Amino acid sequence: MTIHSDHPFLPPEGERSPLRRFRGRMIAPVSLWTAYVGARRVGWTVSSLLVADGPAPMLVGLLDPDADLTEALQPGDADGRTVAVSLLGGQHRHLPDAFAGLAPAPGGPFRLGEWRETPYGPVLADAPGWLGAQIAEPGTTLGWSTLVTARIEQVELGDSDADLLGHLRGRYFSIAP
Repeated sequence: MTIHSDHPFLPPEGERSPLRRFRGRMIAPVSLWTAYVGARRVGWTVSSLLVADGPAPMLVGLLDPDADLTEALQPGDADGRTVAVSLLGGQHRHLPDAFAGLAPAPGGPFRLGEWRETPYGPVLADAPGWLGAQIAEPGTTLGWSTLVTARIEQVELGDSDADLLGHLRGRYFSIAP
């Protein structure tokens, strides 16, 4: 076995996508989007999101088209679908990769935290904040992602001094106020 100092699956410098590298230099918030499919909970890690304030506040997110959550938010019998978005704090560093299917989660990722049930979906009990939203426009393809738009109906804030979890250059880190 050989120990390498670099990532074994990372393409050589000249073969890396400049756009992905540009995006990797942007600090992104880390959130968990969750919903119910019948009695089952589904969730996905999302860092590509935008909250638009105004008389009708909106949430926009780019989701993986193959994620169970994305499928759960599609039209059809999904009319009236809702989603809960929990911001992650520094103490949640283990959750993003588990929800993205990149890290082990024996029994499923929902066993890795304490959750509150809401009409929108499960939310982390100790989240720095969360919002509940009604899906408005699911399913538009944008790049390699699925663009989801939702009307924000509920917002709850946690401890304003709590660290938030950020994502930069493929790593998670705590951001202190």
